[in-house]
Amino acid sequence: MRILITGYGKMGKMVEELATKEHIEIAGIIDSENDWTKLDIRNENGINDITAIDFSTPSSVLDNIEQAWKRNIPIVVGTTGWYDHMDEIRKECLQRGKTLFWASNFSIGVFLFDKVNACLASMMKDFGQYNPSITEIHHIHKLDAPSGTAISLARTLIENCPRKRQWKKGQNNQSDILDINSIREGEVCGTHIINYSSPVDEIEIKHCAKNRQGFALGALTAARWIQNKKGFFTMSDMIQI
Repeated sequence: MRILITGYGKMGKMVEELATKEHIEIAGIIDSENDWTKLDIRNENGINDITAIDFSTPSSVLDNIEQAWKRNIPIVVGTTGWYDHMDEIRKECLQRGKTLFWASNFSIGVFLFDKVNACLASMMKDFGQYNPSITEIHHIHKLDAPSGTAISLARTLIENCPRKRQWKKGQNNQSDILDINSIREGEVCGTHIINYSSPVDEIEIKHCAKNRQGFALGALTAARWIQNKKGFFTMSDMIQI
């Protein structure tokens, strides 16, 4: 397997570093639209062994997906903030017989955290005195808010605790709205807190990323996993528990 890195920010550089340590060849780096025109991919024996890993921006991810698909390159996408196009991309992926693996967060710990989130939300659905909320904290350079992980956690919570009908950013003071509070400070890699507050006590679960390495390792694991697969995949397909 070879890796094509699309998006060469902090996460792209982390993917490159870990791939190099694991002796995975970097087939190329795409950090601008013009880089696609310069890309020279040579496949041995006609076999395409390249997988793209995208940690770019909401404004460039759709073009990166299309450019990868044009070259029959499967793509692993960790970029967030493009959810309005998700259904369209999923449908197109399946119709065209392409391959895309998407996750708002590639951390195995976050995946397990969301499973705990689902269990807790299901237990809480009949205890209306406990009001849930989500707080996410990230570095000041993050472009989207709420984070993709917070939105995924919110969707899981709402699915399992139907007294919350939808999520909204900030404090809304509506009984059927799940509040997501976004904080941007320093160089925080990512902290997500789910809180259930009642007049007499609170229950809280928390995931805190110590560094970005877990995200890059998860993306490389996904890149290996989608080899020779067709379709639209998520962490739930790769990790079945």
